[in-house]
Amino acid sequence: MKALFIGGTGNISSACVELALSRGIEVTLLNRGTSGRPVPNGAQVLTADIRDPQTVRAALGSRSFDVVAEFVAFNPEHIETDLELFRGRTGQYIFISSASAYQTPPAILPVTESTVLDNPYWGYSRNKAACEERLVRAYREEKFPITIIRPSHTYSAPYVPIDGGWTAIDRMLRGEPVIVHGDGTSLWTLTHASDFAKGFVGLMGNAHAIGEAFHITSDEWLTWNQIHEILAAAAGVKATLVHVPSDLIAAYDPTWGESLLGDKTHSFILDNSKVKRLVPDFICTMPFSRGAEEIIAWHMSDPARQRVDPAFNAFCDRILKAYAKAWPGY
Repeated sequence: MKALFIGGTGNISSACVELALSRGIEVTLLNRGTSGRPVPNGAQVLTADIRDPQTVRAALGSRSFDVVAEFVAFNPEHIETDLELFRGRTGQYIFISSASAYQTPPAILPVTESTVLDNPYWGYSRNKAACEERLVRAYREEKFPITIIRPSHTYSAPYVPIDGGWTAIDRMLRGEPVIVHGDGTSLWTLTHASDFAKGFVGLMGNAHAIGEAFHITSDEWLTWNQIHEILAAAAGVKATLVHVPSDLIAAYDPTWGESLLGDKTHSFILDNSKVKRLVPDFICTMPFSRGAEEIIAWHMSDPARQRVDPAFNAFCDRILKAYAKAWPGY
């Protein structure tokens, strides 16, 4: 099997590339060559900017692929470019969408692939849904061979899956309070990239996946309080959590608020039965307790990785100061 990964060096795609290579798939990456992550041994690289179709055509030449996997398309204009570039060049086009495009808040749990796409809070999610709509039309009108995959919150060692990233961990280490939205009890799903890759690679070249959409997530459900506490335990400390309403956070920071109201505020669990039917060996084996240890160990192994954002710290302190006036002694 010959596969082209557009991107291929990111949080999710790196694990997919590594697993694909280990299974004997011939992998080519197409990207700008600016990522800090090393290219896995065995992968070929085409250097081009997917936003510049002329350079992509020059890099591709007459190549065709069994699978083209698109990790960096975020609006319908990006999809139009891909359609022009890959018509007649691939037997399967896999688009990485987002589970955040599902109905928010969900009317019924668990969420399945038949759940309507309707997120009125987050522009990122609406753009992903618009990408899906364009691809479905391409499938219906011209049988362009699409497969849509919707990751939820996927992490790897370099990626701290809480707001603030390493800055929040640094606050824990210094004994400073950390903000958790709502009351911290909404349910959430975190998926290690190596587990996500099992489902993804299993769908590559799978004829039954053409024209279908799948989400790929862990079956482990955690509250946001637990997520923060597990990370703190991995760092060897006890976290001081301060619960702040998502609406209040949004009033102070619309960007952070949009990602909360449009994704993380509500309990969100997903039924993975569909991908398991097509990929029977899709089993998530990395519990977050182990994933958290991996995250902390990766950052602690090199001080250069422990990047602290002063602006995020200042923002947290400002919100906590204001919140203390309404809730003395929090």
